Amino acid sequence: MMEGRVGMERRTSLVVNFVIRVIVGCTMIFFANEWLDMQGYSAHVGFNLITLLTTGTLGIPGVALLYGITFYKIL
Repeated sequence: MMEGRVGMERRTSLVVNFVIRVIVGCTMIFFANEWLDMQGYSAHVGFNLITLLTTGTLGIPGVALLYGITFYKIL
């Protein structure tokens, strides 16, 4: 009985952490896009399912990865 409760708490914790990473990552992408626009760069990361999953799974390094891919495509 106790193992089921611990497993449920762990899953809940993983989901909450995922959602927090998505929110923080999307906020970072939004402000980075705005800052890059003010600097005159045309490198923007869009909001779609792939960016949400990448940001939610990897967190801040995922945001850096998305911008790295975007800047690589510009070269």
